[in-house]
Amino acid sequence: MILPSPASATPAAPRLWIRNPRAAFTANGLDASGGLVVSNGVITEVLAAGQQPATPCAEVFDAGRHVLLPGLVNTHHHFYQTLTRAWGPVANAPLFPWLQNLYPMWARLTPKDLELATTVALAELLLSGCTTAADHHYLFPAGLEDAIDIEVDAVRRLGMRATLTRGSMTLGTDDGGLPPQSTVQDPEVVLQDSERLVRQYHERGDDAVIQIALAPCSPFSVTKEIMAESAALAERLDVRLHTHLAETLDEEDFCRERFGLRTVDYLDSVGWLTDRTWLGHGIHFSNDEITRLGKAGTAVAHCPTSNMRLASGTARVLELEDAGVPVGLGVDGSASNDTSNMILEARQALYLQRLRYGADVPVERALAWATRGSAAVLGRAGLGQLAPGTQADLALFTLDDLRFSGSHDPVAALLLCAADRADRVMVGGRWRVVDGQIPGLDIAGLIADHSAAAKRLVNG
Repeated sequence: MILPSPASATPAAPRLWIRNPRAAFTANGLDASGGLVVSNGVITEVLAAGQQPATPCAEVFDAGRHVLLPGLVNTHHHFYQTLTRAWGPVANAPLFPWLQNLYPMWARLTPKDLELATTVALAELLLSGCTTAADHHYLFPAGLEDAIDIEVDAVRRLGMRATLTRGSMTLGTDDGGLPPQSTVQDPEVVLQDSERLVRQYHERGDDAVIQIALAPCSPFSVTKEIMAESAALAERLDVRLHTHLAETLDEEDFCRERFGLRTVDYLDSVGWLTDRTWLGHGIHFSNDEITRLGKAGTAVAHCPTSNMRLASGTARVLELEDAGVPVGLGVDGSASNDTSNMILEARQALYLQRLRYGADVPVERALAWATRGSAAVLGRAGLGQLAPGTQADLALFTLDDLRFSGSHDPVAALLLCAADRADRVMVGGRWRVVDGQIPGLDIAGLIADHSAAAKRLVNG
């Protein structure tokens, strides 16, 4: 397998005019029908129809066949799970038995397995128009202590941006938790490694490529102590916090039985009810809890495909947003999705929320969740929209496939006609996908190596 290097991307042009797209969605109401000017990795001009760049551009890309979007932003994933997609024994299981059957397999992950799994997840995301991804990695069995370092290298090779979360599990079956003891770590090890990763890799500013967040896994796999200590460490280091919360009714029952608290009360009790926090799933909240989350500015990563796959429930996204909760989209792990495709996730979000609220939920609102909303969830104001001064992270889709024949509204067609692959993707002013391919990445070799690793993992 040949892995790409940063040099595989086209160099950033001093000034590039992406001219006259077929249609554009900016996520902020600006008119970009005349295109964009990109300079040194940043959008410097957004042009309405008929407008020209203020000064001549060194390069021009004719986008007349393309629908132009901000790069999609994925707020919740588990990269390692690409190795356990569509595994028969859990194909029809809800969350808790699904996890209990998969934990022993995941405990066998090797560094090479994780490298392959992460590369596959990132490549899938990139090809779907995703430019920034958040991964929740909480598995550190013996031999995989450098898991986040492996992910950092893969992200840099693919030329994407990522928020990589140093997850943890500290409450094993011996103490009433769900994960096996072989996957549990000592809290002091977790905190020391978390601080190391932040100091070694965390970047600040709109153009940050790698950011680190702290992410104890879930109420049923970590202690209250590690939650509180992680919150204090995150505040001291000024980084974000992430965890699973309110995903299933089983989880709510666990919180009541173990802590004597509902999920949001539990969150508050450990210092997590803050605008530093974003929550994976966030399905089972009462009206009062939604109000409290909104007042705190705590964000939610909506994962519609996974929620349907595991029959976990339907997040109340419109009510969350109306209460002031930032909402974005996550594909979740590829053992419960079972793919890593952000444009399809936006389609699923649209349809699931229409099922709850009605057919007048706009296509544009779903695209906003996948772009500007997701960027807000990750605290990345410079991403997720097309505006002067924002990062030149872009996704361009064509409508040439048979599935689009007869479609009329190009932006609506992306979701209603099920676009699943971008033609061009730019990150920081550099083309990372060209003609539907990732330059320098041997996809056939990656599939062969990844498939072999998946078989070894399942067979023990």
